[in-house]
This record gives sequence, C-alpha cells and structure tokens, in this order.
Amino acid sequence: MSVIEKAVEAPVTFTESAIKELIKIKEKENITENHGLRVGVKGGGCSGFSYVLGFDEKNEKDEEYEIGGLRVFMEKAHAIYLIGMKIDWSDGLNNRGFSFINPNAK
Repeated sequence: MSVIEKAVEAPVTFTESAIKELIKIKEKENITENHGLRVGVKGGGCSGFSYVLGFDEKNEKDEEYEIGGLRVFMEKAHAIYLIGMKIDWSDGLNNRGFSFINPNAK
C-alpha cells in the first residue's frame, strides 16, 4: 500500500527580494544546513505582537516548510496569527529592512 503525502501550504509568503536577502544573510553568516528560518510572534505589551524572524534550529513544536529554497520553521500555535502574512525586503534610501504585511493585524 502506498502512502500519499499531502503538501502543506505555508501560512506565510516571502517576496523575491526577501528570499534573496535571507539567502545572502545565511551565506554571509555561515548558517549551517541544520538551521532554518524561524518565523513567529511574541507578546509585545500595548502594541500587541512582535514578529520573530531569524535563523534557528528546529524544535519539537515546529512545523517545517520549504519556501524559496529556505527551510522555514514555525511553531504550530503561531500559525493562527500568521496566516496570509507576506514578508518583504526593502532596500531604499528612506526605508531598509524586512516588513511584515499581515492582513489579520488590527
């Protein structure tokens, strides 16, 4: 009997510029293959949640996705807050860094 695996769609997406920047950071910092990109949320006082974005090892609470050639880890409990979020990278004169576009944020 064969087992059919269902591909699980990642709750977040990345723009092409974000993927390129993350790969550049991974190579520059010599991040090993046993690390992946952690995406999550953490409590943040009056302004609500803060987003987490950084390279880390996988833990037992994580779901793993492959996005743009990167291993992406996300705690299962965080998915409800991140579904539909897009992560972008801007490298302009007035704005440089990652931005989190979350249609669920109020």
